[in-house]
Amino acid sequence: MNRVQFLKCFGPGLLFAGSSIGVSHLVQSTRAGAMAGLALSGIILCAIILKYPFFEFAPRYTAATGLSLIEGYRRIGRWALWIYVVFTTFSSVIIQTAVILFTSYLVQFIFGLSLSLSMIGGVLCFACGLLLWIGRFYILDTSIKIILLLLACSTLTATVAIVPQVDFSTTGLWVFNGSELIVPLGFLLALLGWMPTAIDLSVWSSLWTLAKNRASGVTTDVATARLDFQIGYFGTAIVAFAFVIIGAGVMHSTGETLSTHGTVFSTQLISLYTIALGEWIRPIVIVAILTTMLSTSLTIVDGFPRALAHAIRSLKFPALQDQLHGQIGPSYWIILGTLAVLTVVALELFIGNMTTMIDFATIMSFLTAPVLGYLNLRAVCSDDVPSEHRPGRAMRILSYLGLLFMSTLALTYIVFLVL
Repeated sequence: MNRVQFLKCFGPGLLFAGSSIGVSHLVQSTRAGAMAGLALSGIILCAIILKYPFFEFAPRYTAATGLSLIEGYRRIGRWALWIYVVFTTFSSVIIQTAVILFTSYLVQFIFGLSLSLSMIGGVLCFACGLLLWIGRFYILDTSIKIILLLLACSTLTATVAIVPQVDFSTTGLWVFNGSELIVPLGFLLALLGWMPTAIDLSVWSSLWTLAKNRASGVTTDVATARLDFQIGYFGTAIVAFAFVIIGAGVMHSTGETLSTHGTVFSTQLISLYTIALGEWIRPIVIVAILTTMLSTSLTIVDGFPRALAHAIRSLKFPALQDQLHGQIGPSYWIILGTLAVLTVVALELFIGNMTTMIDFATIMSFLTAPVLGYLNLRAVCSDDVPSEHRPGRAMRILSYLGLLFMSTLALTYIVFLVL
């Protein structure tokens, strides 16, 4: 595929990055740096490498078959698709609430609003839904490119400025100090659960690839789909380490701790940049951080209804679903509205601090990751995928190591809860 054709197909990988660079980076990566300096760098890198195959399998499967990963689950067996539907239905409200909660805190702080979080969250959900109704996939695809460019420039500039303040002697590849974990197990799992994001979001890459094909009029081949995804995926990795460095350079070196209260945390987060670069950067940083979370909110509000609508339709009308190639219908808008209402209700009833809510959401994502990762591996190794496009030996070995890694930590956490 030539450069012009690639540019026409380019975008789903950035949408993946937009859905990933949010709470996991702004909150969890910054907390990791503040709590342990660079000591968690090794485990973060390990998670990014070992979870890579399960995300990459989604655009690979779609480009090779012309079908979404949801159809891949159904062809494994209806039981596999039902597992995905149950997991996604349960996690959708939790994850969307966590994202909208943090975004609402930012909006409340930046604009000095006295409105309740549930009211701000409702406005955010409505605004995202309205944008998707007016602009459909085009507004999603276009806005994310502009927003991520702005985020990358501001974040990497701040990181470079902070590097001299970082204590690189804290860098580590192991999470133990003797026989003790350097951070609580709960936080470690929460960090890994959304690093770079939850495994169930891999389906979105598949659906966005189909949507991009329809919008561009060009069918993405496997090599192009993988390259597009890799640009987005490794971009999320770079930004994750950037926030770890920011947290380590500004917070860990001073002994300051990050607040669990959303408004205070938002203030601290913005202050990280101004401490490094001066007050002149504050307006740029506010725009960058706010637009980052708004883009994450937009992709979340689109992703869950898109995935659930296709999954339900695939269960009810499997033959029709194969012919629709991922098109959205009325069920998409019904689910979008339902999730928005449930999110507002959850924000109204939510009692506790922000980081507790986020930790709960990320841990739940981590506990379901081994199952969904296995389904992705089964789908891409099935007879539906031409043999030349199935993962090679090295990728399969990496997949098995990833499943072992995620399963071991998930079982460890379950044992920890029981005992």
